[in-house]
Amino acid sequence: MKNSICRAAMVFTLALWPLGHALADSIRIGEMSSYSANPQSTDAYRKGWELAVKEINAAGGVLGKPLEVISRDDTGKPDAGLRAAQELVTNEKVALLTGTYLSHVAVAVADFANTNKIFFLVGQPQSDALVWERGNRYTFRLFNSNRSQVLALAKMAAELPAKRWATIAPNYEFGQSAVAGFRQELQRLRPDVEFVNEQWPALGKLEAGATVQAMIAARPDAVFNATFGADLAKFVREGNMRGLFEGREVFSVLTGLPEYLEPLGNEAPAGWIVTGYPAEQVDTPAHKAFRDAYEKAYGLSPKVGSLIGYSEMQAIKAIIEKAGSTDTEALIAAARGVKFETPVGPLTFRPQDHQSTFGFFIGKLAVENGKGKMVDWKFYDGADYQLPDDVVKTLRPHAATQ
Repeated sequence: MKNSICRAAMVFTLALWPLGHALADSIRIGEMSSYSANPQSTDAYRKGWELAVKEINAAGGVLGKPLEVISRDDTGKPDAGLRAAQELVTNEKVALLTGTYLSHVAVAVADFANTNKIFFLVGQPQSDALVWERGNRYTFRLFNSNRSQVLALAKMAAELPAKRWATIAPNYEFGQSAVAGFRQELQRLRPDVEFVNEQWPALGKLEAGATVQAMIAARPDAVFNATFGADLAKFVREGNMRGLFEGREVFSVLTGLPEYLEPLGNEAPAGWIVTGYPAEQVDTPAHKAFRDAYEKAYGLSPKVGSLIGYSEMQAIKAIIEKAGSTDTEALIAAARGVKFETPVGPLTFRPQDHQSTFGFFIGKLAVENGKGKMVDWKFYDGADYQLPDDVVKTLRPHAATQ
C-alpha cells in the first residue's frame, strides 16, 4: 500500500502541472497517515489534501513551483511512522513533513523532527503533549487541541447539578490527555465534583459489556466519553441496551464528527453534548465553496478529515510563501504568526506554542430520518480557548529559546 499511495500522489500532482517542468522543480512534501489502520477517517483526509493540491497547482503552485506530495502509510504505529519519516527525509529529500492521524504516532514523529531538524506540521492528532510537554521548535499543529475542546465542554458541564462523573477513553496519548484536561478544568470550576469511575480500554479492543456494567455500578450522575470509531459504536450500543445513559448527561468529544456519527445510524445517542462537524449545515461562503468543490470532485460530503487535509495544504502554502523558501529555519520563522485562509475562517499559529487557532463545533445529537445529526450547534473560535502565556511557559520546555 505504501508504494501505491506514493505513486498515486506523484502522478496526481505532476499531471496538474504544464509539461516540461522537471521533477526537481517541484516542492516535495512528505506526508503520512494511518491509511491502512483507519481508512474510515484517513480516506477523507487524503481526498481533502488532494483537492487542495489540485487547486494550488492549478493556480500556479507555490513560489512558482508545483507542490508534490510524497505519501506514506504509518499503519497507526509509532515505529512505522518513524521509518516513514526517515525514508521521506533521507531518500525522498522532502522539504518538510506533515500529517499523521493518531497522537502517539505524531508524538514520535515530532521527536524525530526535533532530532533531525526538519519542519513538521501535525494535521489531525489532538494530544496536548504535541504543543506543550513534548513541544519543540520544529513542530506545529493545525487541528485544535484536546484542551481547547474540553475547556469548553467542562464549562458547560460545570453548570449541571451533576457531582459524580464517570469517564471512558482509549488508553493512549489522545484519550489520556482528553480525560485529564476535562477533569482538571471541571474540578477547577466545581471543586465539589468527584470522578468515581475511569475506564481505559485499549484502542480498538473495548469489552463493552463489562465496561458499561462497571460504569453503571459506580452510580455516576454524568459521563465523559472520548472513545471513537468501532469502540464508540460498541459503547453506544451496549450503553443503550443496559441503560447507562438513561437520566444521565453525556459529554463526548469527536462523536459529532461525520466519520463516527454516520456509522451509528439510528443508534446515535440523542441528547449527548458532543464536539463534531455539521458539514452539511455550515453555509459561510468559504465553507460552502469548499463543500461544493469537494462534492463535485468526489460525489461525497466532506468529513472532518477532509477539512483538515484541505486546510493542511493551505497552511503549508502560506508558510512557504511567507518564508520565500523551503529552508527549515525560514519555515519556522514564517509559521509563527502566519495567517492563512481555511473553509472555517482565517487561522494563525500561535508563536508561543505553535498551536493553530482552528475552531470547533459543539452541539447536541438528535436522530432524524434514521440518522444521527448535530443540532443546536455553535462554532467556537479556537483563539478564545487557549491557555494563557504564563501557563504555556510552565508546560512547554525551554519555551524562551524555542
